[in-house]
Amino acid sequence: MYRFLLRLFKRKKEKEGQDIMKKYLIVGLGNIGEKYANTRHNIGFKILDYFAKKEALTFETQKLGDITTYKLKGRTFIFLKPNTYMNLSGKAILYWLTKEKIPLENVLVITDDLNLPFGSIRLKAKGSDGGHNGLKDIQEKLNTTKYNRYRFGISDAFSKGRQIDYVLGEWNQEELDKLKERLDKSVELIKSFVLAGMNITMNTFNGK
Repeated sequence: MYRFLLRLFKRKKEKEGQDIMKKYLIVGLGNIGEKYANTRHNIGFKILDYFAKKEALTFETQKLGDITTYKLKGRTFIFLKPNTYMNLSGKAILYWLTKEKIPLENVLVITDDLNLPFGSIRLKAKGSDGGHNGLKDIQEKLNTTKYNRYRFGISDAFSKGRQIDYVLGEWNQEELDKLKERLDKSVELIKSFVLAGMNITMNTFNGK
């Protein structure tokens, strides 16, 4: 009887471990509030909102962010839009990683990047914050630079001293005309990250 119970306990633990490995935290960085909704800096929020609209998902405000979940082929996607403002994003990510017991390799952080041409895709499994305050806070809270990030290029088409105005400015018409195709590509990328893994996704999408 004891051995039987031990086997049951072992199987339960193995199943719990398998279930944890099938959960993924997809984080879009941005600032809360209507005035930021259509700004370049909020591309992380915009990508998650676009995914949610395509799949008829609804975000709910919970602790430190807006949350929704999506299931596909036995995997659970947990989408997080931190409500801590961009520069304190790490607090929300650490909380939800811990609460949902999600391994660090199953997190993907989506952010804007001034150093890439508009719409360019760059996936990396580790790296510096690149001067991005949101990534800097994540690095400090997680105490590592080894986490997956998807950098969406917003270009550096601004004059000297106008960086903040540009980043917090809204998309121009030319960008908006091209944005839908880039958002569709981003949805494909997120699904690939969860279903195929980071390495395959990098090889498939980087530079596309």
